[in-house]
Amino acid sequence: MPTYTHVPHPHTLERLEHKDKPVTTADVVKKKASNRFNAWLAVKITDAVGTMWCAYVFAIIALIGLPPALKPGGEGLIAWIAQTFLQLVLLSIIIVGQNIAAASSDQRSESTYKDAEAILSEALEIQRHLQSQDETLIAALNEALAKLPPA
Repeated sequence: MPTYTHVPHPHTLERLEHKDKPVTTADVVKKKASNRFNAWLAVKITDAVGTMWCAYVFAIIALIGLPPALKPGGEGLIAWIAQTFLQLVLLSIIIVGQNIAAASSDQRSESTYKDAEAILSEALEIQRHLQSQDETLIAALNEALAKLPPA
């Protein structure tokens, strides 16, 4: 009676060979120099604009523009709120919220990656355990059965 032979999934073999880490933003933008520069600049601008301090500065700038908007011939309160205040202030606040959400997403992703790595390790250990059983216990049982007189 042949014993079971484990054939690992190709991704498992690749994963064990390369011992990759989770993909990061830096990995994604490494391809071309122009992409690296554009990504670097975008991250710097996002980091600057995506702060509550920037939102406060934008709110002050927007409030400075409120009196002219309320004067006769000005854009009016509703237009000022929609076109100036919301666009300037909410932009920074939304970016802050996205940065917080992205950070928590990165933490979940890292945790999921570590969980998957642990599960892979456990599955490989189970395969080694089963192989050991095949080689020792099942072989011993086969030998014992072979020594029994025919029924």
